[in-house]
Amino acid sequence: MAAVNGVDHEGGLVVSFGEMLIDFVPTVSGVSLAEAPGFLKAPGGAPANVAIAVARLGGNAAFVGKVGDDEFGRMLAGILTENGVTDGGVLFDTGARTALAFVTLRSDGEREFMFYRNPSADMLLREDELNLELIRKAKVFHYGSISLIVEPCRTAHLKAMKEAKAAGALLSYDPNLRLPLWPSAEKAREQIMSIWDQADVIKVSDNELEFLTESDKIDDATAMSLWHPNLKLLLVTLGDHGCRYYTKNFKGSVEAFKVETIDTTGAGDSFVGALLNKVVDDHSIIEDEPRLREVLKFANACGAITTTKKGAIPALPQVADALELIKNSS
Repeated sequence: MAAVNGVDHEGGLVVSFGEMLIDFVPTVSGVSLAEAPGFLKAPGGAPANVAIAVARLGGNAAFVGKVGDDEFGRMLAGILTENGVTDGGVLFDTGARTALAFVTLRSDGEREFMFYRNPSADMLLREDELNLELIRKAKVFHYGSISLIVEPCRTAHLKAMKEAKAAGALLSYDPNLRLPLWPSAEKAREQIMSIWDQADVIKVSDNELEFLTESDKIDDATAMSLWHPNLKLLLVTLGDHGCRYYTKNFKGSVEAFKVETIDTTGAGDSFVGALLNKVVDDHSIIEDEPRLREVLKFANACGAITTTKKGAIPALPQVADALELIKNSS
């Protein structure tokens, strides 16, 4: 495959399905949306972030989703191709705008969201518009839960999952909970869990673990209450406390890297992209604890680096960045 930004994108294909949008991030941290003096325009959307994270690390990635046939949509499609992501699954909707999200950054770097999608183009992706040929080439098929909220995108999501699974792909699920987009917390929990038992790899944050289990405990027992028989790897990310991992045969934790956090947007996507890029050509890593720990250490480094800049995609690291952080922290 041709080199992009000096990197050859080879190996098994990671196909990411879902939304791509514009995040507007305040130029000043620790203020409300109303108080923000200005906003930095940053491309985002968790599934798109994961695809670009994979490609930026030298992997082979594609994105499937819909944006508006507007300047923001064209800009986002351009960012995918600039980063070496295959755009054969990208569609443009002439009747709806590209989604926007205003993201407030609290003083601790954590985020609050206000979305503009009424409806946005990503919500209107139809089953008959899917590039099934591309989806069937996936060695890993990655998705979130936002595409489950409304029709017709929900049906398209379920069809894409089914086709990828039938073609032998590893299914990777990051719920990426965004409560303001759901009709209610109960509906969010119900729909997120409705496809739970189909995933091979699931990543949840500590906050999502609490939400899905309706518990204020973040421990092994609570995490394992989310286990299902088809699951191969369950990951719980803990921000600056690293991550925990659970498989059929072992469990453990991997420490985080200390960095100066500015914006946590995209950190989880960077982590997931790094993991998927490592396992796409060798699924057996999941069953080999020493190798899995090395991969999660690398993924933690990628996640940490992503928090040191504003916005998700602009902050996603390359391999050398992660290796340097690991070296300097050892």
